[in-house]
Amino acid sequence: MPNKTDQVVKIADNIGKAKILILGDVMLDEYLHGTVSRISPEAPVPVVEINHEQTRLGGAANVANNVRSLGDTPYLIGTIGLDDAAIKMSQLLKENDISHDYLVDDKERRTTIKTRIVAHSQQVVRADKEDAFEISAKVEKVILDRFEKVADQIKAVIISDYGKGVITRSLLEKLIPACIEKDIFVAVDPKDAHFFHYKKVSVVTPNHHEAGFVAGRKIRSDHDLEVVGKELLERLEAKSILITRGEKGMALFHASGEIDYLPTVAQKVFDVTGAGDTVIAVFVSAVAAGADLTEAAIIANCAAGVVVGEIGTASVTKETLVEELNKLYVKK
Repeated sequence: MPNKTDQVVKIADNIGKAKILILGDVMLDEYLHGTVSRISPEAPVPVVEINHEQTRLGGAANVANNVRSLGDTPYLIGTIGLDDAAIKMSQLLKENDISHDYLVDDKERRTTIKTRIVAHSQQVVRADKEDAFEISAKVEKVILDRFEKVADQIKAVIISDYGKGVITRSLLEKLIPACIEKDIFVAVDPKDAHFFHYKKVSVVTPNHHEAGFVAGRKIRSDHDLEVVGKELLERLEAKSILITRGEKGMALFHASGEIDYLPTVAQKVFDVTGAGDTVIAVFVSAVAAGADLTEAAIIANCAAGVVVGEIGTASVTKETLVEELNKLYVKK
């Protein structure tokens, strides 16, 4: 990998001036925190006494929150139901200075909620409320209309696919060519069901489990990783593939054939929830600020190292990111 470390701090310091569209499955992440002191007499399960509750932006909304935390302006497009959760979603977006004007009301679907019960800093169980069937043609048209409304203003599009029905093959077949025509950078956080429909995008960011699954080969070694990365890059005809590898860091595959290996910079790994959202948000924000793909990956890798040290879905501010990059790469 070429030495880019002398440039990344300057690029990170320039983040925060772009408009970025985030399209995908928006959801609420609820956390019920408590303690366990006994087992239920009704079944062999712990009884969690709840003493603290949190509601955070999840899914594509968490990606938008990461973009906003860096100072960029996110346009969030997704669906919400006509329910109390939609009201909470709008309130949270307002609190985080994110417009909810581009969300689409869909009376056929509930707003997705993921509820996690956490005891003594450990997740005990998760309960999901969702309707994961595909959006209707009518809703798809509204989404495309909202994309067209901002297409001439944005630097990039992030497709945040959680498999809840907003991202469909039909939508991708219309959206991606429109972005290519307008020279808009397109990044995808993928779901395996749609993986080979993300054709010709700028970057796809699967984790190593997802990448190995869709390629039909478990990644047990660097050789496996290279085979999988190169195959996916070729089949997608993409400009790059960024495979996140947990405690092993990341690997960025370029269309030119080059591979950048980035070891993790995390000091501790406490919770990986939402780390993928942070990676794609920071990567795209860095590109919008002038980074090349390698520089963007270095900056995103640093951000991932910050958020996995936090409990729950997290985001990193531009100030924290610059501070961490300075610690890592600026010579004293």
